[in-house]
Amino acid sequence: MTDVEETLFDTHAHLISGDQVRFPPSPMHGALRPIDMSAPFDADNLIEQMALTGVSKACAVQRGHIYGYNNDYIQYAAARYPDQLTPVLMVKGVDEGTPDWIRRVAGDGPVGGIRLAAARITDMDTAWLNSPAVMRTWEVAADLGLPVAVIFFVRHMFYNLPALKMIAEEFPDLPIVLDHGGMPHGSNYEVSWAGAQGVPAPFLGAPDYGIPAPLIALRPCRNVFFKLTGINVERLKGENIPPSLFGRRFVDEFGAGRVMWGSDVGQTKGSYASLVGDFEEMTRLLTVEERRQLARKTAERVYGRTLRG
Repeated sequence: MTDVEETLFDTHAHLISGDQVRFPPSPMHGALRPIDMSAPFDADNLIEQMALTGVSKACAVQRGHIYGYNNDYIQYAAARYPDQLTPVLMVKGVDEGTPDWIRRVAGDGPVGGIRLAAARITDMDTAWLNSPAVMRTWEVAADLGLPVAVIFFVRHMFYNLPALKMIAEEFPDLPIVLDHGGMPHGSNYEVSWAGAQGVPAPFLGAPDYGIPAPLIALRPCRNVFFKLTGINVERLKGENIPPSLFGRRFVDEFGAGRVMWGSDVGQTKGSYASLVGDFEEMTRLLTVEERRQLARKTAERVYGRTLRG
């Protein structure tokens, strides 16, 4: 349990059901490997582990690699545990029917937010983010006040982030959340993939700890928030860099009021308790009030309106 003197809000929990008949996998592309479904982590597991680790609320975030755009399981989980879970739904912005679908789902029950993703590491364009069809999805999210989480790969940052900055300026009242801090480090998967092609991994050391100029350029956009998660900690530890140094640098750059924590359970390896322990490592050099912001206050401002309790 954390010593922040209050419970945590986990903004990035991926749920995987063991019932593949009722909730079959439906990846965004390709086929799953047997190992991908070998250790399901369902809503009951999450709620049990939350109680043991001082986590009182969580965002159930759709994992596109497992379920693609079929959000049935996280909607089911959030309906079972409405006081603890809020669903963040993966949407296909380029689909012309997506705006009407969002309005319908938001009218049927609580929705914490939506999520847009670059589907493939090899995709090198911004159509998924800012094509005319996707801009209509952004418009609906702004109209409904639904936070939009965005995830892409580190190799996409240098042209996706400027495009995102324009969107943030277009919708200044819409909360936009960059998963994994905007992915300045890359996931282990991406770093391994790039390394096999001779592409070097991002430099994660001092003074910037991997935070690139296009990410810093988002500092004036006060509606852009950042999740720091298990992916960040995993990569930093892999390079023998204390996560606390990165956490301190990131908060110095953007302010604690724009940063939140997420476990990334269901994707980052390790027990839920160890992923909660990552919060301690990431925030060790922060003040008590800064840690409280990352622990739950920032998340409550962005996502808390859809949770009871």
